[in-house]
Amino acid sequence: MLRIALAFALALSAIAAERPTFTIDKSQPYDATKVRAYGGRHERVHTYIDQHYDEHVAQLQRWIRQRSISAQNDGIREMAAMLRDDLKHLGFQEAEIAETSGHPGVFGFFDAGAAKTLLVYMMYDVQPVESEAWQVPPFAGAIVDHDLGKVLMGRGAVNQKGPERAFLNAVESILATERKLPVNLMILAEGEEELGSPHMPELVAKYEQRLRVANGVLFPFPSQDRSGAVTLNLGVKGIVYFELEAKGGDVGGPVSAEVHGSSKALVDSPTLRLVQAIASMTSRDGNTILVPGYYDSIRPPNAEEQQLYAAMLPAWTEREPLMQKSLDVRRWIEGWKGEQSLLQFLQDTTLNVDGIWSGYTGPGTKTILPHKATAKIDSRLVPNQTPEEALRLIRAHLDANGFADLEIRRLGGYPPAQSSVTSPMIRTAIGVYNKYGMTPAVAPRIAGSAPYYLFTDRLGLPMLAGGVGVGAGAHAPNEYLVLEAKPGSKIAGLKEQEKFFVDLLYALSAP
Repeated sequence: MLRIALAFALALSAIAAERPTFTIDKSQPYDATKVRAYGGRHERVHTYIDQHYDEHVAQLQRWIRQRSISAQNDGIREMAAMLRDDLKHLGFQEAEIAETSGHPGVFGFFDAGAAKTLLVYMMYDVQPVESEAWQVPPFAGAIVDHDLGKVLMGRGAVNQKGPERAFLNAVESILATERKLPVNLMILAEGEEELGSPHMPELVAKYEQRLRVANGVLFPFPSQDRSGAVTLNLGVKGIVYFELEAKGGDVGGPVSAEVHGSSKALVDSPTLRLVQAIASMTSRDGNTILVPGYYDSIRPPNAEEQQLYAAMLPAWTEREPLMQKSLDVRRWIEGWKGEQSLLQFLQDTTLNVDGIWSGYTGPGTKTILPHKATAKIDSRLVPNQTPEEALRLIRAHLDANGFADLEIRRLGGYPPAQSSVTSPMIRTAIGVYNKYGMTPAVAPRIAGSAPYYLFTDRLGLPMLAGGVGVGAGAHAPNEYLVLEAKPGSKIAGLKEQEKFFVDLLYALSAP
């Protein structure tokens, strides 16, 4: 009877669950062309960048060649020391490793005696690699011919070491030519972004009073796509990341070790139990979350977001095939297109299995019944979801459906965050893009996650993920950043990336 009741409960959940749909008023799209283009000219600095291209490429390569895989604690402290030493070399009066309960952070301050202070958020850690899938060794910092031009290929090339070191190259170029910076600079870097930033709150708390004097926060970010079009992102989705584990014990299954596979005739399988638990959380196609209440707190697009989406829609629709090509997929879920795919991508939550393992996975055969099974799962969160509420709902769902014995281990998480397009810092950045004829599509958020909430919500600062250039392959093999685009391309190479940062720093210094 219990199994029948559980099956009935799951069937009712499947009937009741409905993925949210969103609509927007397209009558008043946001017009970024109305923001005045930045008019400053900084030819001496730009010329210096042109003349020192090779050295600047070498700086990016040096960072790529230093391993810093946070999940494996591989090269982390060495990379932190490299960043600290680079800040000292640039002339930062303060540059120090900041210890946390986990991987260390780095803090730096350059006092330029300026009226304004820019806080730059950096991450120096990278994702693990599967070397056999790469065209080149992932930590060689190789220059590779690509269909977009010459690219730097390696782990961290685009996420996030390449853009960050390009920013520091721009700082070095200003100092080499003008002897002073237009703004004071604070650097706050963490070594755990790829782990969900579990100790980033400690870093912010350590320097909180000093950080609060900043006028805004920059996250160096290459914001062009393969066509050369720019998207300026105002925020991020949140995330909750956890492990779900099934073990043998009172509910059945071997307790301490695997047993012979023939024992399945009498013995429960923790592996199959985990699979059933995961399957219970989504519809059969995996695309609708069946956890009761999971969609309830999501707010629809507000008035500002609707204006931004309306302005984004034409370019989004045009670029969808390019995005699918870059992801190597042939269709979106249910064939979504245009407005529906845009809103589902940026306005909806997710539930995703990142990895699952149990028992023997080597060559040949080994007939066993494993004693435990584990999965890593993430959920991207949108306004007004929180990690705490998401896990509470998942726990309640598992308990109600006969999976109370499964263990949930939270590995990280934080809420979504974003700034307003009306912020002076955001409008200044749009003006710099307009100077280069790259009027951006302005998006409320990216579909990915970063701990922006610490800056926007805790410190009350506007935050900008900005820059130019193109890269791809974050978290995947053959990650790259374009250094030299092919002739006729609208993609910014490394020189243009650095010049943009120069102009942005000067533009941000204006009263």
